[in-house]
This record gives sequence, C-alpha cells and structure tokens, in this order.
Amino acid sequence: MTSTPIHWGVHPLILLTVGLGVASLVLFGVFLFTGSLHLINLGLTPRWQLALNALLCFVFFLQHSGMIRRPFRRWLSRYVPERYLGLFYTLASSIAVLALVGLWQESAVTLAAAEGPYRLVLRAVFMGALLGSLWGTWSVKAVDMFGAEAVLRRAGETLPPGPIVMRGPYRWVRHPIYLTTLLMIWSHPDLTADRLLFNVLFTLWIVAGTWLEERDLVVVYGPAYQDYQRRVPMLIPYRKPGSATG
Repeated sequence: MTSTPIHWGVHPLILLTVGLGVASLVLFGVFLFTGSLHLINLGLTPRWQLALNALLCFVFFLQHSGMIRRPFRRWLSRYVPERYLGLFYTLASSIAVLALVGLWQESAVTLAAAEGPYRLVLRAVFMGALLGSLWGTWSVKAVDMFGAEAVLRRAGETLPPGPIVMRGPYRWVRHPIYLTTLLMIWSHPDLTADRLLFNVLFTLWIVAGTWLEERDLVVVYGPAYQDYQRRVPMLIPYRKPGSATG
C-alpha cells in the first residue's frame, strides 16, 4: 500500500486557505440567520447603501460563477499549476464572502417582519435547511471541497472527475445545497430593504448558476448525467426518489 507524498512546504498555504474557507462559510451562515453583522458602518445614504450592497453581491457572483467555468480555469492554468486551482478558488471565494459579510450595510427601512408563531416557523425552516445543507455536504464528503487534496498529491498527477453523487439528498434533487441556501435566504423573518435586495439577487444568481453548472456537468459526464437529470429534479423535490419521470 502506497501513501500520497506530503509536501510540507505547502502546509501553511493549505492551513490558511482551509481556515479562511471554514471561517467564511460559518460567517456567511451567521449572516443569513441574523442579517447584517454591523462590522463596518460607512455612514452612507440609503441609496448608496443599496448600491454598495449590490456591488458586493455582483463581485461575489462574478468570482463564484466566473472562476469555476472551464474557459477561465484553462486560462488560469497557464499561470497557476493545475493542482493549485482548487486551493486558489477557495482562497478567492473566502475573500469574496468575507468582503460581502464585512462591508454589508443594513438598511433602516423594514418592509415586513414576522412575529409570534410565524417567526418561530421561519426560524425552524432555517434550522431545517441548515441541517439539510450539512447533510448535502456530508454526502459529498469524498469531494475535495477546499482543493487541499489536489495540492497534496504528487506533482503532475491529475485524477479524473469523481462519480456523480446520487446518495442522501442528491436522490431528491440534483442541487440540494442550492435548495437549502434558498430556504435559508427567504426564511429570515425581518425583511429590510437591503435584505430584499440580497434575497432577489441571490435567488437570480442561484438559478442562473445552477443552469450554468448543469451545462458543464453534461459536458463532463455526458449521457450519465443526462439520465440523472431525467430521474431527479433540479431544485424542487416534487417526486420521491426512484419515481418514474413519465
């Protein structure tokens, strides 16, 4: 039995990137639950608050959806070794998330607020969606989420794409983490102007990003993924696993 060679020189970079990745995910989850963390108050007018928030969202979208596209990865691989691309993406993603959470400006305008049992129901939906997201993450535990495993492999070793994940929540929908993120986004009980902006922009991005990701997955997996598309819904679990598509 042979073990993967470990390059001790890259460990600080891996620790930094994975640490930032975990921290950004936790802070983003807190942000979804509580709203603005009030870390930096720039004293902007309401209009400029929303403009800055929209800009932060678009930077986040451009980084997350742009850097993962195959043409961009081919271009970047001319300057960054291929096995570092996942780590590089995680580092850039973490910075984009931390900028979004840290610079987000909360609006003083409250459009709607759920009280009493309705508020409890929305909080319960959030917690259920959070558990569903963790379930989805656990189901793909073999995937190199932060790009560290690729760096620790010997130079020049490129592994083929892993199998299509069809276990856990992936038996119900093809993108369970996107679904649970949407539920967490819209279950916030206080709908301020900035939160409405966030909800609408992120919903549009998730739908568009899902479509782009589906297109890439068909290219990678071919007929196998097309069969998965026929058998399992994309975002809304409207039938039980194994049900006929008709």
